[in-house]
Amino acid sequence: MRTIGHFIDGVETTGSSTEFQDVFNPATGEVQARVALASSADLEAAVASAAAAQPRWAATNPQRRARVFFNFVALINQNMQELAELLSAEHGKTVEDSKGDIQRGLEVSEFVAGAPHLLKGEFTDGAGPGIDMYSMRQPVGIGAGITPFNFPAMIPLWMLSPAIAAGNAFILKPSERDPSVPVRLAQLAIEAGLPKGILNVVQGGKPVVDGLLAHEKIEAISFVGSTPIARHVYGTAAANGKRVQAFGGAKNHMIIMPDADMDKAADALMGAGYGSAGERCMAISVAVPVGDGTADRIVEALKPRIEKLKLGPASDPGSEMGPVITKASQDRIKQLISRGVEQGAELVVDGRGFSLQGYENGYFVGPTLFDRVTPDMDIYKEEIFGPVLSVVRSNTYEDAIDLVMDNPYGNGTAIFTRDGDAARDFAARINVGMVGINVPVPVPLAYHSFGGWKASAFGDLNQHGTDSIKFWTRTKTVTARWPSGIKDGAEFQMPTMK
Repeated sequence: MRTIGHFIDGVETTGSSTEFQDVFNPATGEVQARVALASSADLEAAVASAAAAQPRWAATNPQRRARVFFNFVALINQNMQELAELLSAEHGKTVEDSKGDIQRGLEVSEFVAGAPHLLKGEFTDGAGPGIDMYSMRQPVGIGAGITPFNFPAMIPLWMLSPAIAAGNAFILKPSERDPSVPVRLAQLAIEAGLPKGILNVVQGGKPVVDGLLAHEKIEAISFVGSTPIARHVYGTAAANGKRVQAFGGAKNHMIIMPDADMDKAADALMGAGYGSAGERCMAISVAVPVGDGTADRIVEALKPRIEKLKLGPASDPGSEMGPVITKASQDRIKQLISRGVEQGAELVVDGRGFSLQGYENGYFVGPTLFDRVTPDMDIYKEEIFGPVLSVVRSNTYEDAIDLVMDNPYGNGTAIFTRDGDAARDFAARINVGMVGINVPVPVPLAYHSFGGWKASAFGDLNQHGTDSIKFWTRTKTVTARWPSGIKDGAEFQMPTMK
C-alpha cells in the first residue's frame, strides 16, 4: 500500500512517525493509501530546516525569488493532468473541477511573481532638516498554513505563494484526508529552484496543529476550516504572540429578484450549489427568491436540471458531481436531510437514496432540493457542506436583505437581478465580505483579496492580493539624518567650543 509522508528539508519522508491514518477513495469507500502522522520530532525537524534556510532566502533579491515562481507556475502547468487526477482520487471531485482547484491556486503563484514591486516600501525626502524617512517590508520569518480537505491545491498555494515570495520559510499542514497533492507541489517547488527548507509539509491532526500554534519560532499562522476551529486557532495563536488570519465556515445566500432571468439563475444555482458536491466554502446553499411567484419559477426550473445531473466517480469523464469526502460526511448530510423533513421543509428532490452500480460503497449523496425552508430549521442554521440547496421564500427585497444580514456567517453572497439600483443597494449595504451581482460564486481573482466577514473570518488581513503581502511581512520605518561630513573639508585647528 502507498504511504504518503511529510516533505522535510527537500525530501519526502515518514520521519519518526509511528502513527498512520487511512486515506480512502471516496468513490469506492476503499483504502487507497496511508498517511504518516507527524510526531513532535517531525515538527521540530521541519522548523529546524525552515530556520536554517530562511535567513539566506530573505537576503535573496526579490526578483530572484520571483523567478522561482515563474518556474513553479510552468511546472504546475506541465503537470496539471497528473496533479488533477491525484487530487480527484483522494477528494472525489471531478478531474475538471480539480483542474479548477489547481488553476485558482496557480493564479496566486502568478500574482506573487510581481513580488519586487509588491514589496517596495515608501520614501519621504526631506521629512525634516536634513532628515529622510523610509519604510521597508521585511519577512516575518517562519510562517505556517493549516489547510482544509476541500481545496487541497488552491488554498495551500494561496498561502505558501505570498509567504515564500515575501522571503519567509513556510510549513504547510494539509488535511490528512487528501494529503498527496501538497507533497507533490513541494516537490515541484524544489524542481523550480526553491531552496530546501523553505517549504516543508508536515502531515497530521490536532497535535500537529497545536504544536504549530504554540511553537516559539513560528511567527504567523494562516488557517482555513470550520468556524469553531478558526476561533480556537485565532485565539490560541494570538495568545502565543503570533499574527493570525483564520477563515471559518459559511452559509452563502443568493437572492433572486422577480426580474431575474430564471434560466440563468437556475443554471447558476446548479453550479454553485452542487459543484464539488457542495463542499466549497463559497457554495450557495440558500436560494432566497423574492415573492412566491419567483420561488415557484426557480423551483420549477431547478427540478429537471437536478434530475439530469450525472453523478459518478472522478475517473468517469462524463461525471458532473462526485462523492463527498468521507463516510462520516455522507452520514451527517443524510441525517440533516432527514431532520429537514422532520422539521417541516418540503423535500422537492431527495438525494439520500442514490446508489451507483459498481460504486455502492462510495460516499455518494444525490443532489437534494428543499423548498419552504425557514430560518429556525437545522438545515438552514448549520453549514451542511454537501449537495443540499435550501429555498427560503421571502416576501420582499428588504426581508431577503435582513435574512442575509442576520445570518452569523458572512463569507459570500449574490443577487440575481436586472435592476441596477437593487444591485447597487445590495452591494453597498450587505454585511458580507464577497458579493456577486449576477455572479453566483464571487471568488475574487488573485490580485484582489479573499475574505469573509462576521463568523467567517478572524483577523484583519485577507488571503492573496496585496493583503497577503502585508500579512506575511512586517513594516520597518527608518528615520535618518546625516551630519556634515567630508564634503565640508578637513579642519586642522583644535576643536573648541564656539
